[in-house]
Amino acid sequence: MDLKQVAKDTAKVLASYLTYQSVRIVVAQLSETNPAQAIWLNDFSTKNKIQDGEAYIDELLRENQDLGFRIMTVREYLAHDVTEFLPEMVCTGIQQANMEHRRQHLERITQLNWSVSTSHPEASIDSEPNLDNLSS
Repeated sequence: MDLKQVAKDTAKVLASYLTYQSVRIVVAQLSETNPAQAIWLNDFSTKNKIQDGEAYIDELLRENQDLGFRIMTVREYLAHDVTEFLPEMVCTGIQQANMEHRRQHLERITQLNWSVSTSHPEASIDSEPNLDNLSS
């Protein structure tokens, strides 16, 4: 397992997600201050691949430099504030989710085992074998 590559891939995905969130914030702001520009940015965002944040910003800078810089500023602000408490939140969230998955799985398999043993009481561990039908 190459942890450096996992970290690089995770950072790229996180940067793209923060770009997406930045676009949402800027569109919401523009909806109140400049609705026409909000519509333009929303249309631009639906036509261009926002899944790759860097490619999206490159294209946006070619089309509208002011909005490109604004989104980069918001993204940088989000990155600074979010990454401050993100490691603890991610670790805690994954631990809690894993515990919940394990609990649900345990409940599911014990209910399955319980329903099998109650539908076939003769297969119960506590029951004694019927030796009457054995012939010598």
